[in-house]
Amino acid sequence: MSADTSTDQPAAWAAYQDACRRGELVVQRCAGCGRWVQLPEAACPWCGSGELAFEPVAGTGEVHTFTVVHRSFAPGYQGREPYVMAWVDLAAGVRAFGHIVGCAPEEVRVGMPVRVTFVDELPHWRPA
Repeated sequence: MSADTSTDQPAAWAAYQDACRRGELVVQRCAGCGRWVQLPEAACPWCGSGELAFEPVAGTGEVHTFTVVHRSFAPGYQGREPYVMAWVDLAAGVRAFGHIVGCAPEEVRVGMPVRVTFVDELPHWRPA
């Protein structure tokens, strides 16, 4: 997947979801400035380059910050509350976004080690 370059937002998301379906965590890296781009974008938010290639990254990290959602306004999540959304610092030096699963919301802490798991073709994070 590392050779895939995308300049189209829907195409970037499709490639990202294809990797998730395979159980592979990937993040875009900009060929122009070398920065990581997460979540998938059509162009680099730092330099504007459209040369973004997906690279596999290790699926382990630490919770950087999180919030417990008690009332969801997103139709697909109503009735699932409470749930935890978090930014996770990955070992590769990039921050990834997703749900924390596999533990009660009150057990989540900043700095908690987590590993990726895939649910509904998207990365989620569970305690390591």
